[in-house]
Amino acid sequence: MEQRTLSVSGMSCTGCEESVEGAVLGVSGVEAATADHEAGTVVVETSGTVDHDALDEAVSEAGYSVVD
Repeated sequence: MEQRTLSVSGMSCTGCEESVEGAVLGVSGVEAATADHEAGTVVVETSGTVDHDALDEAVSEAGYSVVD
């Protein structure tokens, strides 16, 4: 299993965390996701190769932004 931490802007509550987690869990290859609105991050656990652009797009479609 591989881990990747994304910086996410726009999260302000636990509901936001759930939205971001649900969005990235919809990306093929993602096994788990843990968002933290206070830290502004989501830790994504993957099995195999995951399209990183798909992760960014999923977060964006949920109404948040991935910060580089």
